[in-house]
Amino acid sequence: MVLAAILIIVALLLVNAVYVGAEFAAVSVRRSRIRQLAEDGNPLARWLLPSLESPAALDRYIAACQIGITLSSLVLGAFAQAAIAGRLVPLLEGLGRLQGAAAQSASAALVLLGLTVAQVVLSELVPKSLALQYPTQTALYTLVPMVPSLWLYRPFIRWLNGAGLLVLRLLGVSQQGHRHIHSPDEIELLIAESRDGGLLAPDEHRRLQRALRLNLRQAKHLMVPRTRISAIEVDTPLDEVLELVARSPYSRLPVYRDSLDNIVGMLHTKDLVRWLAGNEPPVTLATLMRPIASLHQSVTADRVLRQLRERRSHQALVVDEFGGTAGLLTLEDVLSELLGDVGDEFKQGDPSAEVLPDGRMRLPGTMSVEDAAMLLAARFDTDSTTVGGLVTAALGHLPEAGESITVGDVAFEVERVVERVPRSVLAVRVGDRPLEDQP
Repeated sequence: MVLAAILIIVALLLVNAVYVGAEFAAVSVRRSRIRQLAEDGNPLARWLLPSLESPAALDRYIAACQIGITLSSLVLGAFAQAAIAGRLVPLLEGLGRLQGAAAQSASAALVLLGLTVAQVVLSELVPKSLALQYPTQTALYTLVPMVPSLWLYRPFIRWLNGAGLLVLRLLGVSQQGHRHIHSPDEIELLIAESRDGGLLAPDEHRRLQRALRLNLRQAKHLMVPRTRISAIEVDTPLDEVLELVARSPYSRLPVYRDSLDNIVGMLHTKDLVRWLAGNEPPVTLATLMRPIASLHQSVTADRVLRQLRERRSHQALVVDEFGGTAGLLTLEDVLSELLGDVGDEFKQGDPSAEVLPDGRMRLPGTMSVEDAAMLLAARFDTDSTTVGGLVTAALGHLPEAGESITVGDVAFEVERVVERVPRSVLAVRVGDRPLEDQP
């Protein structure tokens, strides 16, 4: 009898574990993976897919799991008290310390404690961990017992879901259903876990991470700054324009009147070539140029993409808060934020980070602070957008070659300055390898 009771208790614990695993697997499994298995002919995936693709069906599936968990827990507790607790009373009385009602109460408490520990460990923690670690396999293997459970619990599911919906309405909460929705922070965490697990290469992880942060990057972080804009004055004769275009690596050049703060259009080299090939009468640069789109420097990168697409433009003027020219932004600049530098055969790519033999890292002054933080495994609390700006702000004056400064956990040394701007700096985490100039 005791052996039979133990076997029944183990079976009930297993039933409880199956329902728990089915519930966690249903809400964590990827529908795309189940859909792929179904298309490949997996019969279990075909049965499971309709329950995952419909929020209402998924609600019923989860409700069946919860009913199964509740019922199996109640039956387990009642059976264990009836089959085990009564047998412990004589044993406790034989110890000579507990008699009568005290022995019965102690027996019930011991059975309850033992069942709680067994149920939490074997029927909750273990199946939950398995379901989260292997959601696809768990969802498929638990489907077989779930199919009859859905049919058996159908009347209760309808009544309980209706009662739950009524309570939510009384509380003023809308019913959203069980859906596979993750916030950007959760998606970034999942991507990081995939990288740590070896499923994503570092470059893939970096591209996905940048894509998630597009709505945080503003136009001023991506643009070509005003000091690096190649532009043409509107009154420049066309023969001089031809020479400038021939020497320039760019196919689109801004056209300004009087100063860069008054950009009036954009010259596309294709229009210039078309005019030359067509043997048309002499014209001026003002007749060849096209309108140029403009946007504020605070516009985020995702909105930049949308505006460029809507205006069918590859280039936009970035305007500061005073209406002046802050810089120039191209579609290539936004793509570089996602894919890294995409220089072509006419235009050299931006310099990249370089690890030196002494352990220090040479960083371009134009590198974004965010990329430098990722390379150095550091965090910088700054409003600067580039490494050069970060070092300049930390020094508090225009830097000179050889100057050193420590920002957070990173020590920087200015290696080269061009036109009062740091073009390259040497960086190392404090404690890894101190800079030569540091005491």
